[in-house]
Amino acid sequence: MTEVQRCAWCGTDPLYVAYHDDEWGRPLHDARALWECLILEGFQAGLSWITILRRREGFRAAFQGFDPAQIATWDEDDVLRLLADPGIIRHRGKIEATIAGARAFLRIEAGEGFDAFLWKHVGHRPIVNNLAAGQRPPADSAEAKALAKSLKAEGFKFCGPTITYAFMQAVGMVNDHMITCPSFHTSPAPAV
Repeated sequence: MTEVQRCAWCGTDPLYVAYHDDEWGRPLHDARALWECLILEGFQAGLSWITILRRREGFRAAFQGFDPAQIATWDEDDVLRLLADPGIIRHRGKIEATIAGARAFLRIEAGEGFDAFLWKHVGHRPIVNNLAAGQRPPADSAEAKALAKSLKAEGFKFCGPTITYAFMQAVGMVNDHMITCPSFHTSPAPAV
């Protein structure tokens, strides 16, 4: 019988373990929450995810709960305010990308809807990779490359294939939990 074990990447840090057990890989369909996750994945570029998790509440405060309607109206004064905020990653390009991303989100949401726009890249069902213990998930995929291309065409930045693949894992578009992980079986496919 195979021993039950959590995915090794989350280690033993309680914040990381809670994120793994309660969020990562669970199909998410709330448009605003999807957008927040995509933006945070962009801020993570070049850093570890635990760095973002530790500052997530700071990000939420600084970005007014990730309200895209608010953020879409921001200007240079807001960029300067955020560059002075020690509760977030202070990177001008990523801050400006968030404002542009808010505008893109609103356009997509007013059309087909952000949830549908994202999930169509996986046929509206999670891809399940059935990873054995010790097997590493891929860093990207054809679906992640297609999603990155679609996002960039809409005006998003910091959303290359590696970032979009990590995003797809996080929001359950891809189930990359090891098959021995209890969360592998608690990440159900969404209703179509």
